[in-house]
Amino acid sequence: MKNLSLILNVVLLVAVAVLYVLHFSNKSDVESTGSEADSTSISDLKIAFIHSDTVLKYYDYLKVNREQLEAKTKKMDEDLQRRTEGLRSEIAAYQRNVSTMTLGQVRAVEEDLGKKQQNLQMYQQRLQQELLQEEANLNKELYERVTGFLKKYGQEKGLQVVLKYDPSSDVLYGVDALDITQDVIKGLNEAYTAEKAASKSDAATKGK
Repeated sequence: MKNLSLILNVVLLVAVAVLYVLHFSNKSDVESTGSEADSTSISDLKIAFIHSDTVLKYYDYLKVNREQLEAKTKKMDEDLQRRTEGLRSEIAAYQRNVSTMTLGQVRAVEEDLGKKQQNLQMYQQRLQQELLQEEANLNKELYERVTGFLKKYGQEKGLQVVLKYDPSSDVLYGVDALDITQDVIKGLNEAYTAEKAASKSDAATKGK
């Protein structure tokens, strides 16, 4: 449960949202000219890129949800630690008193402690599965939000391709004019702010 930041950073497939909105010429026009394959050639391709690490760092939606998930992880860890310490105390007490116990008592206590240990392990597994599922849900939601925004943004700006630019990507160089990182961060945060405002308004209306 300590690998939250790693998982969330790896998650950002964010911007491998590719907007292949290539508009092909009318077939009849192509046939009439006999020289055009489609209306978008390589030279006409409009490409942009984003620094995915920067988007991750400044996207408010991710900040809020990551903090909530980390707080829940911490609470789970603390609860698990309390249960573990409680079981250890029982085991230590058994070890101190075992010499004074009858064979029947020893068997009963050992059986009880064995069941408690199994229950603790099962509880830990449930917590881990729950956390992993929440992480997966957050990652999926993050991907959908960012790619959804990029699709709309790309259509508005006439982009065909948006690339992810970070040390792990295949993009080795890009001129500043192709960098839309700040526009994307601004647009994502504005959309998230509007979404929160709408949610508060709906909640207030329902509460009346």
